[in-house]
Amino acid sequence: MICWIKSLEENPSIRLSVVLLSLFSLLNGAEPADTNYVEAEVPEYRLPKLLKSDLRGPEFVKNWYEKRRPELQALLESHIYGKTPSRDLGPFLTQVVETDPQALNGSATRKQISIIIDDAHQLSIDLLVYLPNQVDETVPCFIGLNFYGNQTVHADPKIQINPRWMAGKSQIGIKNNRATEATRGVYHERWQIERLVKRGYAVATAYCGDIDPDNYQHDFTDGIHPLFYRDDQSKPDPGEWGAIGAWAWGLSRILDYLIESESAINAKQVAVIGHSRLGKTALWAGAQDQRFGLVISNNSGCGGAALYRREFGERIHHMIKPVGYWFCRNHAEFAHREQDLPVDQHMLLALVAPRPLYVASATQDQWADPYGEFLAALAVSPVYELFGKTGLPSPKMPAPNAPVQGTIGYHLRNGAHAVTAYDWEQYLNFANRHFKR
Repeated sequence: MICWIKSLEENPSIRLSVVLLSLFSLLNGAEPADTNYVEAEVPEYRLPKLLKSDLRGPEFVKNWYEKRRPELQALLESHIYGKTPSRDLGPFLTQVVETDPQALNGSATRKQISIIIDDAHQLSIDLLVYLPNQVDETVPCFIGLNFYGNQTVHADPKIQINPRWMAGKSQIGIKNNRATEATRGVYHERWQIERLVKRGYAVATAYCGDIDPDNYQHDFTDGIHPLFYRDDQSKPDPGEWGAIGAWAWGLSRILDYLIESESAINAKQVAVIGHSRLGKTALWAGAQDQRFGLVISNNSGCGGAALYRREFGERIHHMIKPVGYWFCRNHAEFAHREQDLPVDQHMLLALVAPRPLYVASATQDQWADPYGEFLAALAVSPVYELFGKTGLPSPKMPAPNAPVQGTIGYHLRNGAHAVTAYDWEQYLNFANRHFKR
């Protein structure tokens, strides 16, 4: 399929956002000088084929699961995220650290659980779970990682402050690379815990740094990577996982715990969600682990839902120096060479099929290329249709705050790079529809 340069004439507010953001970046040096925010400068490109046959019905389904899907996953492993090591460290010991059945003014039960990955190296995932009370049946659940510790997702004074290393961010209360009391509840708007509980959903979250530090000087000597090394190994091989792969692995271990130990949660109705780089992570987790019943990408951009070949906003060479550790080392070979990548992100989204998939963008987040995110979701629709599902129901980019929802959902929200109450309302409506609530 050839994708031609398209104008956004139907959405003048998007064009205005691009102009304003470009001016801001120019005046403030906020982004690399070679960042493209001009739609007319997007190169003509051809997306790699999702399907290699014209099979239909049961033949397609059989071919997809036995052949094409594994091929796509292998390509994404080799060139972007790296292969997750096959060594099995589990089963892991778990310890319920605290339970309060009267949390959130009695509307929820709060649990804090330690999933012990390696006691000798003091590696554990500190999991925070809120379960809605007064529900007569098992409940669906949203799983997602957070950036600065569980205490940031809600002002609840009983949530333990994460003691691990964190990237410096003094404006939210990170001092000497550690969280302080000042961080409590600073990102509550991103999580909307009360809203989810009121709608009958459980929430499970953990700090991504429990699994692998998000350290710009990452050398892969800490976190979970060394647990998988050979005796003669000190860093991942070129085709082995980076931090995104490790974080995705952690999301699957959280899912293990919920399935095995939380009988109040419906194991078939667990949605994995992430924002920004953790949106990339949620997509990769959902692509690899088909137990996730629904997958949500919020503003995941380059290396997430956005198409690489558009060369719009953030690109591979922008990421390699500061955050190349998010990906496998092979990924750096395609800096300035996106057109040569054997894969593109519609292939990542296709691995979610036929499960429900939601991609969300923001008008002021041009760095993440909202149009490229939309086009990737649109490009994967034919796979959903072969499963007898409705893919993305609109072939045109919707106006801001006008969501479109089939088995693939998409919306463009007015505003900046964030997760808002508006976003959550769309995700909850989407989940209700597909979980038949």
